[in-house]
Amino acid sequence: MLDANENAFGPTSLPSNSLDPYDNSNTLERYPDPYQKQLKDAFCRERGHDLQPSNVFVGVGSDEAIDLLMRIFCTPGGGISGDNILITPPTYGMYKVCAKVNDVRIISVPLTSDFDLNVPKMIDGVTDTTKLLFVCSPGNPTCKAIPLSDIEKIASDERYSGLVVVDEAYIDFAEKGASAVSLIHKYPNIVVLQTLSKAFGLAGIRCGFCVGPPDVIQLMNNVKAPYNVNSLTSEVAINAMNSMETLQKNIRLILEERTNVRTELERLTDIVVSVYPSDSNFLLFRVKNDAKAEDLYKRMADRGVVTRFRGNEMHCDQCIRVTIGTPEENKKFLNALKTIWSEMTK
Repeated sequence: MLDANENAFGPTSLPSNSLDPYDNSNTLERYPDPYQKQLKDAFCRERGHDLQPSNVFVGVGSDEAIDLLMRIFCTPGGGISGDNILITPPTYGMYKVCAKVNDVRIISVPLTSDFDLNVPKMIDGVTDTTKLLFVCSPGNPTCKAIPLSDIEKIASDERYSGLVVVDEAYIDFAEKGASAVSLIHKYPNIVVLQTLSKAFGLAGIRCGFCVGPPDVIQLMNNVKAPYNVNSLTSEVAINAMNSMETLQKNIRLILEERTNVRTELERLTDIVVSVYPSDSNFLLFRVKNDAKAEDLYKRMADRGVVTRFRGNEMHCDQCIRVTIGTPEENKKFLNALKTIWSEMTK
């Protein structure tokens, strides 16, 4: 399963008493802490930048935060007079899904062909009713981290009065200093989304964070369901924040494998046209010949190697996205790629 950008090396933490049915340390007969104070304290300690619990919202993955931001800041009504969000395709699909669910209009300003923000066109594209501007960094499916200087240009431009939402699901795989959390205290219109689903290997517990100015975070806490994060999720998340050595070890292993997979893909010059640079735990690569990538992706899936076809995304013609797995999984992927391509081109 190399299609969902999960961490195949396993979770950073587990419930401390997950195998003991008689241990009720979580007092599961009680509702969980609606404020998640202990988890917020741990998150602030590990993320630094003088974060305080008042800067942190804890939600059911990043997706809950995306939905809440739209519900809070965007008035429904998808017509010309309604509020809108701005996205930069190719990008994470949930922004568009949430906008449609909440009846919010979408403005699209594509990335450049090199997957950079086109800041001047973004600023030209916003309107008085643009309430949220989403920047995915590192991008999905682009793999590319956005320079903080570009985010600052948008946040400081007086022509845009909404929030800049920086989605950092894969930030732990990027170079140190790439996170926009460092800008939170400088710009009151920046919020940052993070998650435990990727680098922490905890996709199954559905835990994410929104980091921002206290007034925005307070609104999110006011609107969320009272007990949105359950006690078991909270325990595992706190354990993860206390297991940073395991996190760093797993990240190193994934980055080593990413280098290995990139090297092997670049050697397959009869199949692969290009492999894009990556700041994440996945690679985006383009294959040769028209209409081959989707067929290749489907045939690999039929053989038990599931990747993600991205050729229907802007600037991603004939592209496949592959999550970096364990060494064994990566070998199976590469072998399937070569074998099936050979069968297709006979």
